[in-house]
Amino acid sequence: MSSTPLPGIGVRYDLTTREQRPLSVVAHRDGSRTLSAYRKDDPDACALSVRLTSGEAEALIDALRPQHHSPSLLSTTELGLVAERIELAATSYWNGRVLGDTRMRTETGVSIVAVLRRAEAIPSPGPEFRLAGGDTLIVIGTREGVEAAAVILGRE
Repeated sequence: MSSTPLPGIGVRYDLTTREQRPLSVVAHRDGSRTLSAYRKDDPDACALSVRLTSGEAEALIDALRPQHHSPSLLSTTELGLVAERIELAATSYWNGRVLGDTRMRTETGVSIVAVLRRAEAIPSPGPEFRLAGGDTLIVIGTREGVEAAAVILGRE
């Protein structure tokens, strides 16, 4: 699976099934999702596109991966919190700077709970943690806080 940040919209996740059927999910910042399936013979032709509310998306996730197997990060939405991945661009102002300089928690109320760098996960990075272009930050906070965090981290 690959992901592509869509500034101001959310993140697009693309995967190809074992049967070579391209699928994509756009995770919108408002919590809704757009699920799209493409034609096997023409991967540029969309055969189905369905926009799901956040509640509908959660129901679909529960059907695909029942709670008793593995808890979903999306379950935090019941508490008014969301978990998102925010990718730091190579051209970001924050590339090479320490996490504390972002003043993320002070400015947005969002917590950065982990950083994914290449094949490594760095849990609970401290304020002295040096960010790098290509890092994916796992953030948890309110929808508004996460959106504000994406704006801050998107600064070039």
